[in-house]
Amino acid sequence: MNIHPRPNPIIAAVYMMRDIGVDVVVIHGPPGCGFLASRMIEEAGVRVVTTAMSDSELIFGASGRLGEVLREAEIRFQPRAMGVIGTCSSMIIGEDMRLSIKRSGIMCRVVPVDCHGCMKNNISGAIKAVEASLEAGIIQQEEADRQKHLLRMTAKMEEEKGMASVEYLPPSNGPTKMGVAKKIIDCLSNNGRVAVVSFSKKELAYRFSDIFLAVHEANKKLGGRTKFIANLDPQKGLPRIRRYASDILSELKENDISVDVVGGLDEYAVIGEEVRKKVQDFGPDLLVIVGIPHAYPDLDKGQILITDQPRQLSNYLFKGYDAVGELSSHQKVMNVKRIVPTETGDTIREMLREIQ
Repeated sequence: MNIHPRPNPIIAAVYMMRDIGVDVVVIHGPPGCGFLASRMIEEAGVRVVTTAMSDSELIFGASGRLGEVLREAEIRFQPRAMGVIGTCSSMIIGEDMRLSIKRSGIMCRVVPVDCHGCMKNNISGAIKAVEASLEAGIIQQEEADRQKHLLRMTAKMEEEKGMASVEYLPPSNGPTKMGVAKKIIDCLSNNGRVAVVSFSKKELAYRFSDIFLAVHEANKKLGGRTKFIANLDPQKGLPRIRRYASDILSELKENDISVDVVGGLDEYAVIGEEVRKKVQDFGPDLLVIVGIPHAYPDLDKGQILITDQPRQLSNYLFKGYDAVGELSSHQKVMNVKRIVPTETGDTIREMLREIQ
């Protein structure tokens, strides 16, 4: 049993609806449900509103309130499609969201997602969103099956090696970036081989790809050899996710960086063995794994791990890995189209400036 806070199925459903392509998400619950995540989603260009259930509506039902919000959202935002996300409150009172949507009389496509915060894990909410989108005809069967498989594999990976594998993890800010930056610089200065592997999740690739830029800059100045591997296939995933990969690959190409692409930005949980084979073929003196490092099959204490999750960072440090955190990354990558600098990357650049 995990007693540290875990990601919420309701928010996972909201993110999935964003990725699938709705214009508005209606959270059918209290006004504060999903507040922080909703702000970030809106920064990505998707409107998020709530039915703001009151205590009386928890007793007598909130069907009328949902209809009012749907009509208001259609008039105000003129969406092509809306998602309605269930919550603990709507589940407890047994709200029939489909009937409420039908009675609302709105003309745009609406996807009702029956989920709540007491489901086993956050993946359950995302799967519910995929299934609802398939039923509504927004995505096709092949992509829906693919998404559900990847989500289940992600849950399995987290239960075996990630935050869900430990009963309690305290959050950690971790050490400064000086130590890992020095290791990278020293390796290249001694004509060593540095491989950088990115297992990035969706828009977080905009941040973790900065490590490629920084290590490439160090390589040009100091020598050595580099290999860059990333799950940046622009032909895999939902349209929004494919765009992220295209943006990043274009910017890396502008900087004369060649990347071995393995899988899409939603496939980090299933590409570990293929990535490991490419790493072994290169034979690095130093391996840097960024994003979701435990997606790599054979972590050891000679590698550098870079994550964005403070509890995951705590997990790595407890196990004795050389790890640092790029915290608050989610807030920095919403609605961006260019690579976002990391503290680790900037530390490498600062140290390079001091080298004559």
